[in-house]
Amino acid sequence: MKQSYSIVFLLFVFLILQSCRPMKQHAEIILLNGTIYTLDDSMTKVEAMAVRNGRIAATGTNTYILQQFTSENTIDLHGKPVYPGFIDSHAHFTGYALGTKTMAGLSGARSEEEMIERVRQFHDQHPSAWVAGRGWDQNLWPGKTFPDNSLLNKVFPDIPAVLIRIDGHAILANSAAISALGITETNLAVKAQAQLVNGRFTGLFFEETADRFKEAIPPQSRQNMVKFLSEAETDCFSFGLTTVADAGLTKERVLLLDSLQNSGYLNIRVYAMLEPSEENIDHFINKGICETNSLNVRSIKLYADGALGSRGACLLRPYSDDPDNFGVIVTSADKIRKYCKLAYDHGYQVNTHCIGDSANRMVLNIYGEFLKGKNDRRWRIEHAQVVDPQDMPMFQKYSIIPAIQSTHATSDMYWAGDRLGPERINNAYAYKTLLEQNGWLPNGTDFPVEKISPLLSFYAAVARKDLKGWPEQGFLMGNALSREQALRSITIWAAKACFDEKIKGSLEAGKLADFVILDNDIMEIPLTEVPSTTILRTYISGQLVFEKKK
Repeated sequence: MKQSYSIVFLLFVFLILQSCRPMKQHAEIILLNGTIYTLDDSMTKVEAMAVRNGRIAATGTNTYILQQFTSENTIDLHGKPVYPGFIDSHAHFTGYALGTKTMAGLSGARSEEEMIERVRQFHDQHPSAWVAGRGWDQNLWPGKTFPDNSLLNKVFPDIPAVLIRIDGHAILANSAAISALGITETNLAVKAQAQLVNGRFTGLFFEETADRFKEAIPPQSRQNMVKFLSEAETDCFSFGLTTVADAGLTKERVLLLDSLQNSGYLNIRVYAMLEPSEENIDHFINKGICETNSLNVRSIKLYADGALGSRGACLLRPYSDDPDNFGVIVTSADKIRKYCKLAYDHGYQVNTHCIGDSANRMVLNIYGEFLKGKNDRRWRIEHAQVVDPQDMPMFQKYSIIPAIQSTHATSDMYWAGDRLGPERINNAYAYKTLLEQNGWLPNGTDFPVEKISPLLSFYAAVARKDLKGWPEQGFLMGNALSREQALRSITIWAAKACFDEKIKGSLEAGKLADFVILDNDIMEIPLTEVPSTTILRTYISGQLVFEKKK
């Protein structure tokens, strides 16, 4: 009898203890046996993570996660690395989707003849009222000289043709396109942004005039636009991108992105930089910041100068390989001040394209007029490619963020020294010096100017070599970043540059479950293996949006 009482008592105690034990939470996903980089302040690495309600529920050891959570979707990583979803802090997502997918691809063409042949083949396969292509770079051609439109006119004598340079700051147009726009050599404003020989257009146009030609290319139907945006999203997911900062958007494109996100057709997150149009000012800026988990509208994109490759970057001293040319300022100081005041009054960020040291100096000084001193407005200099050493302290003085694209250094290094000369080149692509100003900086790709690959951004920032390992000692290695700095620049620092660091950019409890699984650990493998590293899976809010086919 006593034994029966003992058994009942023990059973009672057991049930009490079981009832006191906390119930396990249900998780949509549990990751185990991985190398998970949380990107917290301590750069903590863990082996397990749980996702609940689209957010990071917890990270820690396998034992801890399994004690706290249960899930029907448990993934054994077998040691594979996990990183926060990569963030491209400066890109042209809609431009890539609605432009490069509807134009002849000219990147990598090694001659003018190859460029024109690609355009001819594309037009044969995709006939249209206008011929368009993008991506040519005369620096890859014999002689490195700009083309004229004589060959383009011969192949396309009647149909308007517009070929956009890789940086988007110059175009080559045939005579039919010039006639279609009604542009003549008597227009002084156009002549200032065109190349002429013996008083006649060669077909080469720059900056605002180049934009007129780009805008004349007939737009796509909404059906095609939606299709191409979906394809562009898939491309981004395949490279581990979960957020893109899309630079220079119209009202129409922002609203299209918003509608597609709301309908569930697009999952990629977008930080929208608005072009400073009157309709954007009325619809967005005057009404304040517009923010959802998928779309953040709180910045204005400006242009101070052109590009170095087309000698449009504005320099303090003339180009070393073009002694009569200082480059161009494309937006006056007064206009930049006007937009800065508008942004300041409405709590908006200003992101200004500055390549040359003259443009950087002008905009740094204008920013300083509004920012006065330390602040958290996070106004950005996009590119910050050539900065005079005496101007560098202004980044710190006014808390201005240098938003870099490290692959620009490795794309430009073959000819940048010719443009800038042996002394001034040392003030270019100074990423480590720029990082030291505020202790952080974001890194983007500027695609489609460069390839859609944050891993190439990482590689270029650290190795400062091309994919063939040149130069052997690296390009201006005094300004290389460490692996940790490079990883932060495409995750948590990129999120911070877009005011999103509280919800993304690291794998910490409470943040959005945006993450990627790679086949190799870019923090440990030889740098030469980083460019060939593969994205195995990409997740947004814990939902699988890309998986590499086996």
